[in-house]
Amino acid sequence: MDEDLQHMSRLELIDEVKKLRQGIRQHRDSSLHELCWHHPALWGLLPEKTDPIPVVPEWPEFMNGCVKYRQSLDEQAPKARRTDQPYTTARQRNCEE
Repeated sequence: MDEDLQHMSRLELIDEVKKLRQGIRQHRDSSLHELCWHHPALWGLLPEKTDPIPVVPEWPEFMNGCVKYRQSLDEQAPKARRTDQPYTTARQRNCEE
């Protein structure tokens, strides 16, 4: 699967690592509702160009997963700052700027 790495020069490998690190940092640094989104840009950093369509749970099960995810943040990041900032879409944020 990763045979392409065998044919890259040292500089190409360094560039690839930098690109992957930047993608991981961008994902790591996401916050608020950005944590819950589908992330095709991150997966697009992989050399295989596929666009898999995810299996999407029906609404009740999806919302159960959201609640479980939020509960896991209480356990895994108990000291993270909390906010009651309302949800806005990227389009709404761009219009407000």
